Amino acid sequence: MGNLTNPLVPSEVAKLPKNPRLPPGQRWISEFPVRTVERSPPVFNPDTWTLTIDGEVDTPLTLSYAELRALPTTTQTSDFHCVEGWSVPDNRWEGIRLNVLAARVRPRPHALYVTFHAEHGYASGIPLEMALADDVLLAWSRNGTNLSVDDGWPLRLVVPRLYAYKSVKWVRRITFTQDVELGYWEQRGFHQEADPWREQRTS
Repeated sequence: MGNLTNPLVPSEVAKLPKNPRLPPGQRWISEFPVRTVERSPPVFNPDTWTLTIDGEVDTPLTLSYAELRALPTTTQTSDFHCVEGWSVPDNRWEGIRLNVLAARVRPRPHALYVTFHAEHGYASGIPLEMALADDVLLAWSRNGTNLSVDDGWPLRLVVPRLYAYKSVKWVRRITFTQDVELGYWEQRGFHQEADPWREQRTS
């Protein structure tokens, strides 16, 4: 996953919130390091980009970028925890709640999980119950600025309660499933649940 970068200097550390906001084994840093398994980020074309929502739903949906941005948006502030052991506090995300999209496609009763697919084949999944929480967003902005390409522009998932490998960058497809689908890192030994408070780093 790479080396930790951008650690906070002591004067900055003193200004940051103390436990219980910091999960065990984590330390605060000031800014996101670049973390990706892809060799290069995707090229975004707003005229051809689409988001597909399918699987165990009554009304599958494909949205253009303009259609996505026309939906009701929200802003959420949350901490961000990486499995490597760093955390970035107080990130102000802007985007659309996953539960807004779920209401449009209407998951079937036996849909228990949601898998998020990204450019270049990356994927990860979470339980439907967690996906529908109000703090789970598909975001395009952080701290008042559009996401950089390295941070997931034009659309990334944000799941604040789980390690960051669950917050998929460059989301292009969302699939509702009955059974859990192991994502890229989960197939390589990372924990499926990924709860930082329980230090669920590896399975």
